[in-house]
Amino acid sequence: MRSSDQKRYIEVLTRYEKKFTPEESKKFKMFVKRHKDDEDLDNLSFNTLKELYTKYYVNREKIDINQIFKKK
Repeated sequence: MRSSDQKRYIEVLTRYEKKFTPEESKKFKMFVKRHKDDEDLDNLSFNTLKELYTKYYVNREKIDINQIFKKK
């Protein structure tokens, strides 16, 4: 379960890698290297990855399509 979450987080965050701060980028590259080596992340690293995920993916604003087609 945890390795599948780790894989999903890394795949999603690769799209947002350009938005990372230099420190976040450095950490994320380390996570990707460890993932490619088929290592499971420790609790601290996994929590950091999860925080990046919530910061860049979960908190996105979603466009309400119904407002586009409303008459003014």
